[in-house]
Amino acid sequence: MRTNVTFPSDGIDLAGHLYTPDSPADGPLAAVVVGHPGSGVKEQTAGVYAQQLAEAGFAALAFDAAHQGESDGTPRGLEDPAQRVEDFKAAVSYLTTRADIDAERIGALGICASGGYVIPAVVGDHRIRAVATVSAVDLGLNFRVGPDGAQDPAVIQSLLDAAAAARTDAAAGRPVPTLSVRTTEEEARAGGRYAYEGWEYYSTDRARHPRQTDAFPFPSIDKIVNFDAFHLIGMIAPRPVLMVAGDEAATAWMSEDAIKKANEPKRLHWVEGASHIDLYDRYVPEVTTELVPFFSQNLAARATRTHVV
Repeated sequence: MRTNVTFPSDGIDLAGHLYTPDSPADGPLAAVVVGHPGSGVKEQTAGVYAQQLAEAGFAALAFDAAHQGESDGTPRGLEDPAQRVEDFKAAVSYLTTRADIDAERIGALGICASGGYVIPAVVGDHRIRAVATVSAVDLGLNFRVGPDGAQDPAVIQSLLDAAAAARTDAAAGRPVPTLSVRTTEEEARAGGRYAYEGWEYYSTDRARHPRQTDAFPFPSIDKIVNFDAFHLIGMIAPRPVLMVAGDEAATAWMSEDAIKKANEPKRLHWVEGASHIDLYDRYVPEVTTELVPFFSQNLAARATRTHVV
């Protein structure tokens, strides 16, 4: 069952879909907060995973980030890592107000950029008992060095020049330019597998949604560039960390580096033959077989809970 919900995040109202099992529960449910990829919306892969978790017996809250989707916040499309981290904490706060949710049994799942945002959220919020990521990306690192780590340093410097100019425009009351995060099919094919699969997911019937973010206001860039997703991941212990990545993903090295910094209990699960975006939809059943036992064991009733991955 899916219910439309709203809740505040640092003064901004967020829109969410709360997925719950179709059958009545014996008592309050364990819950998982699910964050969407950068530029995505709750109706895409975040909703797919939330529904899968609900079918396994959890409550799962997929929500649109502030400034995006059906959530409030201007300028529209702004990608603000600090706000995205706060959004996760706000979603947890909302769940603690519900009588049908066990506030002592809340976990979090981040996909792509949310896999980066969820880590500092969990570091700072001890109400989150377990955290998992799928195709995790540190968006700051992604912008600084590219998804494969090989980006020309001149690229981010050029983007920061544009971001500075955009702030001057805003101060003068002029329209703020935006950075497109979409490419044409021709550009995507020329950019290789990662670029092409991004185009195919977001720009075709595979997953395109009318509320997805197709361009970031340029002031997003200087907010993003300072973000460091994984440097404090070791502080999550003894709460467990599970990271899932495709072994053919251009971004796989980010999960690999992050899990090395984490303390036990931790585990990195490789999905063989999968790319980054394959895990958004094509490998959901396989990934779910990792997520369900992870959250079941680590969000069990306090008397039976053991931290395992």
